[in-house]
Amino acid sequence: MKKLRRFMPALCFVISLCVMFPAATFATGGNVADAIEDTWTEASGQIKAVVNNVVFPAIDLILTVFFFAKLGMAYFDYRKHGQFEWTAPAILFVSLIFVLTAPLYVWTIIGI
Repeated sequence: MKKLRRFMPALCFVISLCVMFPAATFATGGNVADAIEDTWTEASGQIKAVVNNVVFPAIDLILTVFFFAKLGMAYFDYRKHGQFEWTAPAILFVSLIFVLTAPLYVWTIIGI
């Protein structure tokens, strides 16, 4: 009984909030699928703009820094050992080219 008394005010508070602030979740004409498609249509342009203007440039910057750092480390290893290791700089360069050209074809693959 003491446990019930302790949790009763909190339970009443939560129930009163749910009753006072109900969320209106009605779809137009009762068709939920159309409401979701309309929301996606409106949001897809914003998502595309954010990814093109923020995400891809950030990934490009990170890959560029890693590429030049790895290229510098490979050069110093060449100076020290006399053999240039191309694998890591080549992988980073190909990844950088892939991400730089990604906005041209990613949206057609996804269908936006």
